[in-house]
Amino acid sequence: MIQFRIQPDSEIPASTQLFNQIRFAIASRQYPPGYKLPSTRALAMQTGLHRNTISKVYRQLEEDGLVESLAGSGIYVRAQGHEGGSKLQSPIFKQHPQAYKIVQKALDELLSQGCSLNQAREIFLAEIDWRLRCSARVLVAVPNQDIGAGELIVQELEQALQIPVQLVATEELSAVLDKTSSATVVTSRYFIGEVEAIAAPRAVRVIPLDIHDYAKEFNIVKNLSKDSCIGIVSLSSGILRATEVILHGLRGDEILVMTSQPKDSYKLGAIVKRAQIVFCTDETSYSGVQNAMQIAMEDIIRPPKLVYCENYIGGKSINLLKRELGLD
Repeated sequence: MIQFRIQPDSEIPASTQLFNQIRFAIASRQYPPGYKLPSTRALAMQTGLHRNTISKVYRQLEEDGLVESLAGSGIYVRAQGHEGGSKLQSPIFKQHPQAYKIVQKALDELLSQGCSLNQAREIFLAEIDWRLRCSARVLVAVPNQDIGAGELIVQELEQALQIPVQLVATEELSAVLDKTSSATVVTSRYFIGEVEAIAAPRAVRVIPLDIHDYAKEFNIVKNLSKDSCIGIVSLSSGILRATEVILHGLRGDEILVMTSQPKDSYKLGAIVKRAQIVFCTDETSYSGVQNAMQIAMEDIIRPPKLVYCENYIGGKSINLLKRELGLD
């Protein structure tokens, strides 16, 4: 923190001394653009001046355009000339004070590659317009054989994004995209190759999603005693197949794994009667297991412990998708 010193025996008023010292700190970049000035209380303790005097100095700095006051936040050094311009008056730049630096860097890079300002403007506007149009329609594409995975993705995306999301079988994606050029296609990374092959010739954006790592659930399985029986219930047949393989590699023949989709009442009944713990990957599966337990209650000696896996999509993928769609 810069130490400001006031000479009480000077002919120059104390407020002017402080004003000149702060102005020099700004001009010499000791206080760079965006820097938050000390509070009036902190500066009063340092200089011995009354807080009203310091407030008067800050008002003068603001009137001279050197700083700006953000309500509820403090006093900040304003960017000047090429650093600032009219953009500093925009509320969006006050809300995101580093945004202008990002835009400036991108613009400088375009200009260095030979673009004119008008061309750079068209590039920015075209990209923004395209993303806005793409965010108006989000398609989830998965193969018919694992349409349940698509249902999982749709459920989570509609809750997270608060926009309509349409489920499309990969086998039908080509026909759907022939009728639109302003959509974003989302899919699990498991299916990205086939989906990109369909979307790429049509210049439609595809965003892959990483699934949740299920670390907590795997730790539970690791600590189960030998000869335990666990149930896995999911809308996605792909998850069930993958889980069986992973758990077999994790525990071998030490545990018994039973799987079912929520519509298979026979398998659900067998799971709730036999398993000590049942993992449900989605709300539909969780409700299905609860109903199966009620139906088979008289035949159940000890009800299984239910574990509801709250996420199918990884949190980072959700945040990335929000940014790509302009919803963050």
